[in-house]
Amino acid sequence: MLEMAKEFEAYPNRHLLYGKVVATLFFEPSTRTRLSFETAANRLGARVIGFSDPMSTSSSKGETLNDTIKMVSNYADIIVMRHYLEGAARYASEVTNVPVVNAGDGAHQHPSQTMLDLYSIYKTQGSLENLQIYLVGDLKYGRTVHSLIQAMRHFNPTFHFIAPDELRMPEEYKIYCREHDIKFVEHKDFTAESIADADILYMTRVQRERFTDLDEYERVKNVYILRNSMLENTKPNLRILHPLPRVNEIAYDVDANEKAYYFQQAQNGLYAREAILCDVLGITLEEVKADSLKLEATEKVSGAVKNITDDLPEAINNFKDNMEKFVNSVKDTFKK
Repeated sequence: MLEMAKEFEAYPNRHLLYGKVVATLFFEPSTRTRLSFETAANRLGARVIGFSDPMSTSSSKGETLNDTIKMVSNYADIIVMRHYLEGAARYASEVTNVPVVNAGDGAHQHPSQTMLDLYSIYKTQGSLENLQIYLVGDLKYGRTVHSLIQAMRHFNPTFHFIAPDELRMPEEYKIYCREHDIKFVEHKDFTAESIADADILYMTRVQRERFTDLDEYERVKNVYILRNSMLENTKPNLRILHPLPRVNEIAYDVDANEKAYYFQQAQNGLYAREAILCDVLGITLEEVKADSLKLEATEKVSGAVKNITDDLPEAINNFKDNMEKFVNSVKDTFKK
């Protein structure tokens, strides 16, 4: 999948999904995930249907998720769904034969974000192996960090969980780490010294929408803020990731630092989600690579034609000048 994403980064515009219909069903607000999936579908030649506001659909009239999924399955080749209930995507996949991509289900998982996170980590570190990965902020409700832990289990990471008591990593994920021999350390301090050994610093937003007690949210919302001054003694290869949107957890003075990578990370989401759509619809890496070779050949031909076209006016002028000189020399000869 990561190799496929790399192919799409080189040539994002293709026709691999021409004639396909992608349904994006977003029962919860989203900017980057929805737009990147829809852009991925469009750049691959597919058409997009769906909604970003469930209040504009029949679910506002009481239609069940079961019925919505079965209805949309009549129109689409693949469904991309975000839902506020944990397990909603799995349930949807059980009531339809159309592939369902989980674009986030409550505070549970966010697998497509994890794919772009893995791609971003691989691009910036050159490897996924043996990394010191610091997860900071809302580790209780942060579905992106939950997914990342599971995805990294094959690569011998050491995780550092930095969170206040109210937002610490749920026990089920710590049990998961122990069962899969994933090393982890828990911290509460968030200082320049505590992050000095990080390869990846993964910041998260404290999610107001997940709190039932708003007083608790107010107590923890600004507990950790990354400032540029904290990065002076960090490792040269450190990169700062964030699933976005941010609120206050990364100060704006960090944006200009070369170690800030969250906006490029969001751009990587396009390539990762192109790979996800193709993989789920049965398009192999070999097919994508073959398509890349065609695009590369077309690009070379287009470049050659452009060079000829660019040089043509000068060639015509040179020809005219030479012909004029030739005619004049012939005239001079006859005069003699």
